[in-house]
Amino acid sequence: MTTDRHILIVAHTGRQDSLDAAIQVCLQLQAAGLTPVLSADEYEDMRAVAGDLFPVTILGDSVSTSDLEIVIVLGGDGTILRAAELTRGCPVPLLGVNLGHVGFLAESEREDLTQAVARVLAHDYEVEERMTLSVRVKVDAEVIYETWALNEATIEKASRERMLEVVIEVDGRPLSSFGCDGIVMATPTGSTAYSFSAGGPVVWPSVDAMLMVPLSAHALFARPLVVGPDSTMAVEVLDRTQGTGVLWCDGRRTQELPRGARVVVKRSDVPVRLARLSHGPFTDRLVRKFSLPVSGWRGPVGEQDARP
Repeated sequence: MTTDRHILIVAHTGRQDSLDAAIQVCLQLQAAGLTPVLSADEYEDMRAVAGDLFPVTILGDSVSTSDLEIVIVLGGDGTILRAAELTRGCPVPLLGVNLGHVGFLAESEREDLTQAVARVLAHDYEVEERMTLSVRVKVDAEVIYETWALNEATIEKASRERMLEVVIEVDGRPLSSFGCDGIVMATPTGSTAYSFSAGGPVVWPSVDAMLMVPLSAHALFARPLVVGPDSTMAVEVLDRTQGTGVLWCDGRRTQELPRGARVVVKRSDVPVRLARLSHGPFTDRLVRKFSLPVSGWRGPVGEQDARP
């Protein structure tokens, strides 16, 4: 076995199909002369199913995240978000194989798994960077929490029966105050996730922008906003709020927001890198993932025809 190349496998080990896929990838890497890398928890989950079928390297023992060449992620978007969290701060790319439902971040599907691993072994992929958000929570002048998000940072009401009273701000200036269920602040990557469900626009990944989308706002002006990549967005939880709010980042990291808390969001200097196997346009990904109807489309008549 060679130790020159370190490929981490991250799987949704709570699902049998993901476990089976992880075992398949491990065996394919082993057959190619590599020793797969697993986290300790996932190794124990896989060993409970497959036993000691292959040698592995445990992440954090002799291999750190900075040693990794690539991460093969087996599951849905939630598993990819977990892998991004695990490798945060390292330039290692993530290759997602969708075993979930929509799987917008995934590059490949279950039936293409063997080919996807072969492409990884041959270094036959490209890497694109996706914007992430820097998220800071302040109470008065004190920073009480700092984190990041690939998809979105969401401020929500903590009690179902109580409304959240907020004022939203862009570039240091107040824009509007209202009662709502919450506010979503998203990246272009996150525009097809929670922001999309809340009525926000779909933003192409190549667009440098950030989104602010109110959730069930009681206000005349509560439209989704698209701001520039150098802007700073903020949400303040007003003192008249009854109860508290809660911050969720990518649905994984959470922080309670007392009255008077201020959540400041801007572009992070640390992107997430995704491995890509194809050069297809984002339009095709939208059509495929959402099963959009396109029957009847004829396309351009000639090479110079730019009609829709």
